[in-house]
Amino acid sequence: MDKRETHYPIQPIDIRNVKITDSFWLPIIQRVQQKTIAYALQKSKDEGRIENFLIAGGMMEGEVRGAMPFDDTDVYKIIEGASNSIISSPDKQLEVLLDSLIAIIAIGQEEDGYLTTWRTINPAKPPADWVQVKQGKRWESLSTSHELYNAGHLYEAAAVHYKATSKTNFLDIAVKNADLMVTTFGKVKGKIHSVPGHQIIETGLIKLYLITGTRDYLELSKYFLDNRGNQHNHVLFGSYAQDHVPAIQQEEVVGHAVRAVYMYAGMTDIAAIYQDRNYRDAVDKLWRNMVTKKMYITGGIGARPEGESFGENYELPNLTAYNETCAAIGSVYWNNRLFNLTGDTKYNDVIERTLYNGVISGLSQDGSKFFYPNALESDGIYKFNYGSCSRQPWFDCSCCPTNLIRFIPSVPSLIYAKQKDTLYVNQFISNLAQVVLDGQIVHLELQTKYPWEGHIKLTMRQEAEAEFTLKVRIPGWSRNEVLPGGLYHYSVAMKDHPVLSIGGESLSMPAKNSGYFVITRKWSKEEVINIHFPMQTRKVTAIDLVKADQGKMALEHGPLVYAFEEVDNSGVDDLALDEQYHVRYNDQMLNGMNVLTGSSGRTAIPYYAWSNRGEGWMKVWISRSEQHGL
Repeated sequence: MDKRETHYPIQPIDIRNVKITDSFWLPIIQRVQQKTIAYALQKSKDEGRIENFLIAGGMMEGEVRGAMPFDDTDVYKIIEGASNSIISSPDKQLEVLLDSLIAIIAIGQEEDGYLTTWRTINPAKPPADWVQVKQGKRWESLSTSHELYNAGHLYEAAAVHYKATSKTNFLDIAVKNADLMVTTFGKVKGKIHSVPGHQIIETGLIKLYLITGTRDYLELSKYFLDNRGNQHNHVLFGSYAQDHVPAIQQEEVVGHAVRAVYMYAGMTDIAAIYQDRNYRDAVDKLWRNMVTKKMYITGGIGARPEGESFGENYELPNLTAYNETCAAIGSVYWNNRLFNLTGDTKYNDVIERTLYNGVISGLSQDGSKFFYPNALESDGIYKFNYGSCSRQPWFDCSCCPTNLIRFIPSVPSLIYAKQKDTLYVNQFISNLAQVVLDGQIVHLELQTKYPWEGHIKLTMRQEAEAEFTLKVRIPGWSRNEVLPGGLYHYSVAMKDHPVLSIGGESLSMPAKNSGYFVITRKWSKEEVINIHFPMQTRKVTAIDLVKADQGKMALEHGPLVYAFEEVDNSGVDDLALDEQYHVRYNDQMLNGMNVLTGSSGRTAIPYYAWSNRGEGWMKVWISRSEQHGL
């Protein structure tokens, strides 16, 4: 098939060329590969998500099973995650299992390509009572039916499966469905002039375009984005679905947080492919609003349980914080696109903070329990929609567990990137990799105990001397920046600076603070680069406009946000930050981690690991200790 260029100037290194050896990330990835995929497949089978395709295709009798109109997507996301796993860790048995799942999905597809099982099974009886049904026709309730959302996840998964296996069995299903979308929606008279209620079909269509070269898919994606907020073409769905004003006029992140970041990812694709200045300006404004006014210290987004949505500017409550796991994952997808478009380090700073705090907090240490929301405080009692002070084995709306499955195996793609003769090192995860720069293969070995320690050793080997540029990201936290834009601040600046050394020659942090060590030189056949990011326990405050955090501080060490949990600390009313905290690696604590202990004996663990040892209170933001004048 004719593969299009992505039009992004910076390209990630294919995960098939990156082998993770990391003591922190490898166990997480293996947990998903060896436990969570099988667990989610069994749950999907038990709750009828797989059976629905057979019922829709007439191979079984029965009513639609499950609680949500988008239950089909759980199967797609599992296939996507398993396909990413196959790319990095070939597994013939898993590949055969995916073929059988894909054959079942094909049974549920209608002759013209339509594929949403609940509507095929019984169009007048959706699985959720909030889905608007009038006559039971296709597309009549796009604001709630999730027909286009289902299609988007189908396309995303099919693209990864094709990349993993070179098979077209799943891609054929997706293309058949996408062709139906092209004939159904658009600006031509006789087509439907509306947009998806829940975005993701936009990025899915673009991925199909990149594989097949079918420009109709790209143009339909742009049509959906161009017509969002266009009241002359359809009845608007409102700000909840980012359908209140045209996309390129939006400046504030509003509404359902997952829908929003999926849409912003699609807008960034359009900005890159069409070199569209209006889309580029819009995503810049939206990103700036999100990061400087609506992002939690963990990188989490979406303050309100109501509508799983963003709140007002600086509305960042802790006990009722929603911070859906899917939203954090969507934020990483979006920020990665923005980096690929610009090369700006700030996007990888947000990715790192979100990865180590707001994403992996959603997955338990045993791989079979999950957080849907990720609050920054728990009283051991408060519960809300899919929220609890304890991790859950599954949800009626199981989008977060399956989103973790599709995302975690792709983490290796975030480590390196390249642009012509420039190699970027963006995330610090031990690995063996190879990259082609100017036609020459460069073998890479990155060794580190990050995030527990700040030393990184990068060995580069090649057959002959070659000149190219190496850019190593200097994390924001090591540059005394919590998040870009100044929503949070460290109470005391760290005086020790990052240092990079090659062959005994040291380079200090650039005076212009570009966020990178930049070295352009002729590299010998083997080079060893040592990078050191000094780590210490840091106290963080929020600006005064964040009312929920006034009079409070949070603790960080390296890229990790810390939390105080009841199992380690007695009493919560008198909890206050001590003057001094010391760090110690405890290999017996939750698979091994740096633990912070205060002079009074108070103990804090990395936020991502809380609620793995039972229910109880938890706090990230702690009252300042008056006796120490903090």
